[in-house]
Amino acid sequence: MSEPNHFRLCSTCKTPIAFGARYWICSVSTCNRRGTALYFCSVACWDAHVPDARHRDAWAEEETAPTREAYLAEREGREATATRRIVGAPRSEAAGTSTGSSTSSSHGTSPATENDAELPRDVLVVVSKLKAYVKARSNMSTSDGVVDVLSDHLRELANRAVRSAAQNSRKTVLARDFEAALRGTSASD
Repeated sequence: MSEPNHFRLCSTCKTPIAFGARYWICSVSTCNRRGTALYFCSVACWDAHVPDARHRDAWAEEETAPTREAYLAEREGREATATRRIVGAPRSEAAGTSTGSSTSSSHGTSPATENDAELPRDVLVVVSKLKAYVKARSNMSTSDGVVDVLSDHLRELANRAVRSAAQNSRKTVLARDFEAALRGTSASD
């Protein structure tokens, strides 16, 4: 990976934010999540994102970018502790022995991982669409905590659909696998 020339790009105007320079972040927590993390080179750029974000009560918080050395040290620390998820045959099958597991498909891959902690924990719903639907349906607001609960529910539903596809010796999860998962059955081919 090449060495960066700057800390981040401004989320509005894409101007590079230099190492050690001042920058601004939004006070609203949803703008600072790991997946969305917004950075602004000026208060004007922060202000430009507010109408799109529809914040009711927000302000720009001044921050200072780390030095290049501190940034690289932190990045190396994250990369050293990050675990890689390799998709493929389970270890015992790769070594030539059979696991005898009923969850393995005939294609040599396992739909279940040995450790769910290695799986991505990203948000699986479009938050703005969910909030807009709830607002239109009931004129109620939606808490940010709902997103994690729904994402966990979708992960479980996807796990069931994957098992259904594996039981039918398919490598593709189909709509009927999700329909069967909702019914608590397995899709039949």
